[in-house]
Amino acid sequence: MRIAYLHQYFRTPEMGGGTRSFEMGKRLAARGHVIHMITADCAPKPGAPKWRVEQIGGMTIHWTPVRYENKMRLPARMVAFLLFAVRAASRTASIAPDVIFATSTPLTIAIPAIMAKRRTGAPMVLEVRDLWPDVPIALNALRDPISRAMARWLEMIAYRSSARIVALAPGMRDDIIAKRIPAERLTVIPNGADLDIFGPDVTRTEKLRESTPWLGSRPMVLYAGTIGIVNSVDYLVQVAAATWPLDSEIRFVVAGTGREEQRVRDLAARLGVLDRNFFMLGEMSKSLVAEWLSAATMSIALLTGPRIVWKDAVSNKFFDALAAGCPVANNFDGYSSQVACEAGAGIIIDANDQAVAAAQLVRHLRDEDWLTSAGAASLALGRGQFSRDRLAGELEEVLLEVAVQDGGLKHGDSTLYQESA
Repeated sequence: MRIAYLHQYFRTPEMGGGTRSFEMGKRLAARGHVIHMITADCAPKPGAPKWRVEQIGGMTIHWTPVRYENKMRLPARMVAFLLFAVRAASRTASIAPDVIFATSTPLTIAIPAIMAKRRTGAPMVLEVRDLWPDVPIALNALRDPISRAMARWLEMIAYRSSARIVALAPGMRDDIIAKRIPAERLTVIPNGADLDIFGPDVTRTEKLRESTPWLGSRPMVLYAGTIGIVNSVDYLVQVAAATWPLDSEIRFVVAGTGREEQRVRDLAARLGVLDRNFFMLGEMSKSLVAEWLSAATMSIALLTGPRIVWKDAVSNKFFDALAAGCPVANNFDGYSSQVACEAGAGIIIDANDQAVAAAQLVRHLRDEDWLTSAGAASLALGRGQFSRDRLAGELEEVLLEVAVQDGGLKHGDSTLYQESA
């Protein structure tokens, strides 16, 4: 198949951030499909051309310069979304794909996909990573009735224009079905564990710990992700402060950046934990995150806000921890939390009382039997239920089915999936 894969915020492992599209696209290319990734260069150099094309991971990557930062306000973000949509629509149509695969967020990714669908006749598959606009409405990011109505309209147009919809969690699927989208058009393909990147590695664990004097052999809790409003990293600062009198050896490490980074740093300094038992290391490449995760005693995921924000949480840090065989802790009772607890791979810590959360962490971090058992359960999930290779096969099957049934499959052989399975 020739697949136009639309993802505005595509990232390679060297760039850091979420790499689901890279990992899925790379595996689809390895199975014999032609992948054209349409994406934005979010930090373009002055005078950058309208399009830059390169080969990465067996895929053809089409970059267009559209500046974007997490710190941008909503109006600036909307300009970036729409500029990318206009350029991506034309580029996608020029590829003449068998199928158009658009992954959100933002949901505005549906605009170029729908436009290209109408120009080429190729069917469209939409991937929903979180429920938009439900989340920004719940967070009051979309405040006025007109913006909310337009967002709801775009949401329904996107769903109805899609031959199939891929949801990342069962709860997302159920919420979309509740919006009168036929259940048979929905498939759940969760995030996956990248064992080739994050698999357990004793050598790199020992090397990192030995080269980091403030860490050494001490227990370490790692948060690797965005430092944003809904991530409640300030909560982790308070947990670190509450942990110090209980166990001064435990280290809390934050790897990431975001609009709340300075505020979190200031709070840590004010509470006296910055560079004492709480360390902020900034944004890292995927490979460097893998080193720190390999050395971590426990990985932690944090979310706050309305239930819609965390109930279907499928954060990369959770699945990376599974690949590393690292026990996990969450401060919310969502989809990933339930998966971990049911498998014996993790715990849910108190979201409202940092002293209680600190005691929970100390108890588990000092329980060697539990750490061994939880680590093994975590790795079993990564190798089995959430294996990226297996999930890529499920995505291939969806795309091939749509290309054959809805588009006629102009480029390729419908037996590719069976031959590669």
